[in-house]
Amino acid sequence: MGEEMDDNSINETNGSASNSNAEVNGEIVESDVKYYTLEEIREHNMSSDSWLIIHDKVYDITGFLEEHPGGEEVLLEQAGSDATESFEDVGHSTDAREMLEQYLVGEVHLDDRKKEAAKVDNFKNPGESSSWTTWLIPAIAATVVGVMYRFYMVEHKSS
Repeated sequence: MGEEMDDNSINETNGSASNSNAEVNGEIVESDVKYYTLEEIREHNMSSDSWLIIHDKVYDITGFLEEHPGGEEVLLEQAGSDATESFEDVGHSTDAREMLEQYLVGEVHLDDRKKEAAKVDNFKNPGESSSWTTWLIPAIAATVVGVMYRFYMVEHKSS
């Protein structure tokens, strides 16, 4: 099911490998780490088989569903997908982060990491360019309303 990156698959990827470690796209990759594609991870989205991605690592949290303090529904909503943002938003403790390691089954395949990073970059750029409009438009509207009110009051006093 998972794709284990051995010396042969690394050779196919970029043409270079060493006995225990290889450099793929500038990263050192250990040969005993299992890599899973996003498609493979998406298949694990049920209560009987639940995987999550957190910081490009894949966790099989099936056995933890009933123990989760927030309830299993919270985890099942994220099952089969990247739960990094949700995990960080909650602000998990150091103990929770350490506990996570016992459920580690592998990592997201390097090719899929690039796709996710590109999607994130695409969403950030439009948001960053329009962020100035979130304060500029209301500021202009408030200025116009203020000027109109001032003129109205000046006109009203003079009549």
